[in-house]
Amino acid sequence: MARGFFNVPKAVNEPVKEYALGSPERAEVLATYKEMFHSNMDVPMHINGEEVRTGNTKNIIPPHDHQHIVGHYHTADKSHVETAISTALAAREAWSSVSWTERATIFLKAAELLAGPYRARMNAATMIAQSKNVYQAEIDAACEMIDFFRFNVQYMTDIFKDQPASAPGIWNRVEYRPLEGFVYAISPFNFTSIAANLPAAAALMGNVVVWKPSDHQAYSAQVIVDLFKEAGLPDGVINVIYGDPVMISDTVLASPDFSGLHFTGSTHVFKNLWKQIGNNIHTYKTYPRIVGETGGKDFIWAHNSSNPLQVATAITRGAFEYQGQKCSAASRAYIPASMWETVKEHLITQTNDIKMGSPEDPSNFVNAVIHEASFDKIAGFIDAAKTDKEAEIIIGGGHDKSVGYFIEPTVIVAKSPTYATMTTELFGPVITIFVYEDTAWEASLKLVDESTEFALTGAIFATDRYIVEKASKALENAAGNFYINDKPTGAVVGQQPFGGGRASGTNDKAGSAQNLLRWTSVRLIKETLVSPTDYKYAFLGA
Repeated sequence: MARGFFNVPKAVNEPVKEYALGSPERAEVLATYKEMFHSNMDVPMHINGEEVRTGNTKNIIPPHDHQHIVGHYHTADKSHVETAISTALAAREAWSSVSWTERATIFLKAAELLAGPYRARMNAATMIAQSKNVYQAEIDAACEMIDFFRFNVQYMTDIFKDQPASAPGIWNRVEYRPLEGFVYAISPFNFTSIAANLPAAAALMGNVVVWKPSDHQAYSAQVIVDLFKEAGLPDGVINVIYGDPVMISDTVLASPDFSGLHFTGSTHVFKNLWKQIGNNIHTYKTYPRIVGETGGKDFIWAHNSSNPLQVATAITRGAFEYQGQKCSAASRAYIPASMWETVKEHLITQTNDIKMGSPEDPSNFVNAVIHEASFDKIAGFIDAAKTDKEAEIIIGGGHDKSVGYFIEPTVIVAKSPTYATMTTELFGPVITIFVYEDTAWEASLKLVDESTEFALTGAIFATDRYIVEKASKALENAAGNFYINDKPTGAVVGQQPFGGGRASGTNDKAGSAQNLLRWTSVRLIKETLVSPTDYKYAFLGA
């Protein structure tokens, strides 16, 4: 029990290392990459602090070198999932009762370990198994994860300080209890920091977790587990399982003690899980919390008052960083006819300068997409555009999976604003551009707003403040994270809490107190200091 009102260390964003030529961090991460690439990691499941190996394994391969095996991970059957649930519930009483200062210390320690001795290993794992270049890995796997841990601790204390008023003779107070049961965390392949935060945010608030990382992130997930263990996270608080997602979810969602879902992934999967929870609602002891960040078809809209070079740079960075495998990646753009040729020239110049290949070479800006299914989907849309009279590929269009799943940065110009690649989430290095007549800028905003079911991120470019104001109003429901004169990616914890609406999720804003509040159940306590002894109120008279 805490014996004092403690102030946690003020959260600050972790500085992003540049990995410049000759820098010590560059040498360290490349040496770590080489060592890990030529090792073979055995990734177990983790249930009640025990390493569980079933012998039913799947290989881990780098997307940029799919004939090379860097490890394997063990998969669960139903009994392992049931054990993970029962283990979590058994750990709940002790974990939910432990002082908030102890929970805070664990994640603050994890942040410091990651900022120091774990940094190169976490980044190298992300580079190898998710094919991220060193700078993208640094932003994600190191800095953003550190920021999640530090800022979540600060937000937790801010939440605890939010207390009701008390009338004379009364003391009102609220307790922010953990949920009554366990939380199910499902994390995607594309961000190592998200993989860590989904279970960690719930655990910090006193909850126990069954965590299913993406199979394509098992490699970096193991490093996260090692980090949590060294930071002092008790056994059973976060249990990690791999395997058949349908079987795992069916087993988890059938439990009466299921109390929350923390999800990042596809819109289709999230909707199906929501439906499944609804169908099982009479099973549960409590109403489950459902928090999800899902798909996006994120936009860049430019007005003719904008700077063409700035627009082109936002497209190049927003669409092609990490091969477009960000929920926030720019995937469609609307450019006025009067400036299109200038934007196009800048785009061609910039894209021609991009190198593509293995992340082991830091000069490669673009690496491989995550797996063959993703490659085939994206390549199929590109090839369809090559023969479609309604579209023109002006940049890129090449793809090759002989060594790794490489797709060239590709720019498609569509004649119709509802062309397939203008409305379908591709999750790859492809952006489709629709050129509109300058006088139709208001109508083009309507297209931006109504062309897709998503509302995750979006960006507008204009120097005319009247236009900025009108566009911001017209698109107020089109993006949960809205950017003015910047690309629609790169949300920073503590600065730009992240999430979207419509088919893009519940907009519970990871990286803010709003998300943490979802993993609490508030208990109001009213204590009357001197209780009345007469039932009569004044209006009744003497």
